[in-house]
Amino acid sequence: MATLKAASAETVSLRTSDDDDVLGKFPFAAPSIDIVICFHNEEDTIELLFDRLRAVLRECAISWRVICVNDGSTDRTLELLVKQHEHDSRVKIIDLSRNFGKEQALTAGLDACDADAVVCMDADLQDPPETIKDFIQYWRQGYEVVYGVRARRDRDTLLKRATADLFYRAFNLLSNSSIPRNVGDFRLLDRKAVIALRQLQERNRFMKGLFNWVGFSRIGVDYHREMRIAGKTKWNYWRLWNFALDGITSFTTLPLRVWVYVGVITALAAFVYASFLVVRTLILGVDVPGYASLMVAVLFMGGIQLLSLGILGEYVGRLYNEAKGRPLYLVRHRIGF
Repeated sequence: MATLKAASAETVSLRTSDDDDVLGKFPFAAPSIDIVICFHNEEDTIELLFDRLRAVLRECAISWRVICVNDGSTDRTLELLVKQHEHDSRVKIIDLSRNFGKEQALTAGLDACDADAVVCMDADLQDPPETIKDFIQYWRQGYEVVYGVRARRDRDTLLKRATADLFYRAFNLLSNSSIPRNVGDFRLLDRKAVIALRQLQERNRFMKGLFNWVGFSRIGVDYHREMRIAGKTKWNYWRLWNFALDGITSFTTLPLRVWVYVGVITALAAFVYASFLVVRTLILGVDVPGYASLMVAVLFMGGIQLLSLGILGEYVGRLYNEAKGRPLYLVRHRIGF
């Protein structure tokens, strides 16, 4: 049995017997669940993924659908997904018009769900389908969000573990809405949480933060993240850096506020130094300023200004994207709906 980790900032509340609450009907009505999986060039993993997924869902004795979001794949991913649908009509497909990115593809899948609960997972089988049984068990006990926690990261490189730890520390320090460490998108969401997420329509999406921002009673389940069974990861260090930058700027304006204080401190230091130069000149006479000290001051101030303009530009760019109001994604085909 997986080890449970209750979120420290959340309190767990059992569900009531409201008419709209599916758990209040247990065991008189069977609940339903949607599995949302995003695919981008995952042709080598599809057959094994569905074999393991069906075996798990048969044991759960629950009504289910699998919603597959094809995020602009250029290999045989869509063709193989269509074959899975032809084999089992419970497999549904959303074919996006191009590659919009994982966050937008996941949003498209969540928008198409209408079950009592939704499970989000990756297509590369690093998120073991067998953990879904634990998710459903604790959802039935009343938790509205059940998320997977990586038990260890010993398969990651030292650099990746260090940068991941640094990101979580920085995000939780800067943001008012902290996220649990070593937690990804692998989780179960109650219908209430999914409806709440649909109200969040910002274009620069950081789903880990959005999952946590909506709240609801939650609990973590330890699991061992497996190795990718085929293909290559789409996440290099450059994409991870930009992803982290999106996450921090989406949930805090503290970097902007920091530069107010940096500007005040720099101005005070400049005033003190100027006063020192005036006093020294009055006492000791005119002194020829040194070239080195002048260059240091110029380069320091230039660097501060460029850095502050860069941070400001990040936020202005996000405002620009929000102001355009473009849709989060476009769908080419819907199969099975």
